[in-house]
Amino acid sequence: MTPDPRLRDARRCHNVLNPFHSTHYFSPDLGRELAAVGVPDRSAAYLAVRSAPMGAVGAGTVTATFYNFKHDLVARHVPEVWKAASPETVLAARARAVDATLRRLLGDEVLASKEMAEAADLALRATEACTRHARPLYAAHADLPVPEAPHMAYWHAATLLREHRGDGHLAALLAAGLDPVEALVSHVATGKGMAPKFLLATRGWSQGDYDAAAARLRARGLLAADEELTLTEEGVRLRAEIETRTDVLDHAPYEHLGEDGVARLTELAAGFIGAALENGAFPADLIGKAA
Repeated sequence: MTPDPRLRDARRCHNVLNPFHSTHYFSPDLGRELAAVGVPDRSAAYLAVRSAPMGAVGAGTVTATFYNFKHDLVARHVPEVWKAASPETVLAARARAVDATLRRLLGDEVLASKEMAEAADLALRATEACTRHARPLYAAHADLPVPEAPHMAYWHAATLLREHRGDGHLAALLAAGLDPVEALVSHVATGKGMAPKFLLATRGWSQGDYDAAAARLRARGLLAADEELTLTEEGVRLRAEIETRTDVLDHAPYEHLGEDGVARLTELAAGFIGAALENGAFPADLIGKAA
């Protein structure tokens, strides 16, 4: 079957919007701002800033909506983190960190440019077709006000589009029968996932958990019997089906934006994230199979 070019173009657009949202997770500005409000631990900070739009939720809700974090790690910090800083305080700190991060990576001139305002308008228009049902992280973020500054409005819209696709992606992983660690390992095996050393440092899983998941994938015929995390033909097919299913579940905002709008947003977004990457937005070895 020939892939639908509209789904391909929507995924390409997502692929340059998503990392724009994620820049703050790797920024020293986030650690500084969260430490200033009483959350110095890096894991606690991540869990807090991403779940804060849902309110002072418990560990079960965070584990369910994040999917690939070990519940023990989540429970170590949630709901205890809300004693140090309320969700409202965390969200305000996150906004300051995002603003500082984008100013450092892109510069004030880019943030104030007509291209940034255009990108914000296009991305916000796309979000008009996002849906809340069965999308808890998106729905929670969608209840937040749209920031006035164009670069923050663009970041907000990119966040909505990222979480909308992410919620659908979790449904696709569940339907494919991949548990949280299997989902991580199989993604790493595609060569497009976060390197294992970062996964193990941030998701709470041990090397033993990781190796056991790889063994389960080999038993299912999804990984080859080697040490290189090589997907079999069946493994490649399954990962492709997951992404295609995610594309279908996430197509509405890009269909609403239209072919020309998607092309223009992709062009603008690629320019912004390209500049951010050149200025060190992410670790050089973030993606890959190496431990």
